[in-house]
Parts: sequence; structure tokens; C-alpha cells
Amino acid sequence: MKITAVSAFTKDDVQLEPVKCLYKGFFKVNLYRFKHTLFAGGMSPFIEREILERGDAIAVLPYDPVTDSVLLIEQIRIGALASKESPWLLECIAGMTDGSTDYHDVVKREAFEEAGLELAQLEFMLSYLSSPGGTTERLHLYLAHADLSQHRSGIFGLDSEDEDIRTHIMPYDEAIARLHSGEIDNAATVISLQWLALNKQRIIAEWQSS
Repeated sequence: MKITAVSAFTKDDVQLEPVKCLYKGFFKVNLYRFKHTLFAGGMSPFIEREILERGDAIAVLPYDPVTDSVLLIEQIRIGALASKESPWLLECIAGMTDGSTDYHDVVKREAFEEAGLELAQLEFMLSYLSSPGGTTERLHLYLAHADLSQHRSGIFGLDSEDEDIRTHIMPYDEAIARLHSGEIDNAATVISLQWLALNKQRIIAEWQSS
């Protein structure tokens, strides 16, 4: 079934004034001033929005189809302090692309830095906008075919980036149980585990035949 886009509007329906930089530090915040075509016709008044300029990022979920296990990492995420008892989260391996469009290369680099894994076979899952009302960030998610049978949990990360990362190898069913319990509640990891649950049998069959 062919699906066409719902919206009839495009970038041409937005009038954007020059973007103004408000702050540039670990993150960058820009001011967007724009108006846009209205559903009922005509144009909106000018609207101002502060936007966090994050760029693109990748996340990868290593999966071992032989042992039916996944690898997740644990690290502190200070933004979770406002709503969780513990800001140490179970997550997929992830990182910023820093402008690179060679996402496979970024995935492999981050997997080695954050988990000591050398990945070869990657399966693109999907990409999504993390919170387009407030940031430009787009996530690109991958599933990795990994041999986790000989891989041991350990502590990884780059000192230059203040990373303190612990790896966890767990059965697929345990990861799904932690998802259902609400322990795993960051978007990239939720989506990656749900995608694996929906596509697991197909992926295993394709990997066995390749």
C-alpha cells in the first residue's frame, strides 16, 4: 500500500527571518522568528521560538540472536534528576554525529568507545525527531548483529568527554520486562526495543540466511 504525506504544506509555506544565536556553550540555542500558512488560509502573525540546536545523533542496540540477549549501557543523565529516583539510566549506545553523514562509522565508533564492541553487521531501524517543538535533533536508530557470548560487562567511556559508562548484557526477555515496568523510559531505547520486538523473527531469519 502506497502512503502519501498527510500534510499539503512544505518548507515553502514558512517565512523564516535570519536565525539569531542566543547562546553557544555545551549546547547551542537559536531564536527562530517565522510565520506560516494557516489551515484556514492566510498567514499567521510572526512567532518566536527558542530552539536547541542538537543536530543528528545515532543509537544502536546490539543483539545476539544465538544467546537471545542485548547489550545496554548505564550512565548518569542529569536531566532525569527532576523526575526519577535515580538519574542513572539503562540506554542504547548513542552519540552525536557532529555533522558526519556516515552513520555506520559513527555507530561503530560509539560502540567501541562506550562498550568495547567491534560491530560489523548493522540493520537500520528508523529515524525520528526527538522533540521538534524545541530542538532540531534527529535520531537514527540501528540494530547490530553482535556476538555477546564472550563479551563481559565492564566500565567504558572517554575521560575527555567525562563519560562513566557500565555495560549490561541481559536476556532479551529481561530487557522487555524492564521496558514494561517503566525502568527503561528514554525514547531511543524504548523505540529500539519495541522495534526489535516487532521485527525479531524476520531479523533472525534474515541473519541466518546471510
